Amino acid sequence: MERTFVYLKPDAVRRGLVGEIIGRFEKKGLKIVALKFRRMKREEAEELYKEHKGKVFFERLIDFVTSSPVVLMVLEGPNAVHIVRHTVGATDPLEAAPGSIRGDFAVNVTKNLIHASDSVESAKREMFIFFNESELESYNLPIEKDLVVEG
Repeated sequence: MERTFVYLKPDAVRRGLVGEIIGRFEKKGLKIVALKFRRMKREEAEELYKEHKGKVFFERLIDFVTSSPVVLMVLEGPNAVHIVRHTVGATDPLEAAPGSIRGDFAVNVTKNLIHASDSVESAKREMFIFFNESELESYNLPIEKDLVVEG
């Protein structure tokens, strides 16, 4: 099993796409093991995007992701990082494949709906900016017989 960090940016929340996006991950068989809805703190955003500090778009990105609530989550499943990245699509919506989240819904590179960790190492670093180990749940997905109500 692998875990990855994902967050839905303010434009996804404002546009009412949260359920649609989460549903795509669940349909791929990924489990949500942590989830929060809140405004990202500036310090958290700067830590998340620290490799971009000094780049021309850095301040605009930080201002955007802290402008209103986001949905922070950790997803789990086999090859979770790769599955999520493929489902999300290219950073630039104009290059994102149709059928991907960004290909179907994103507007531009900054307002591209979603952030997804690019490696297992990045996922570990990024998820612990927002979650403590105790907030990550572990559970088995129900099997068919668990869904049957007797009587």
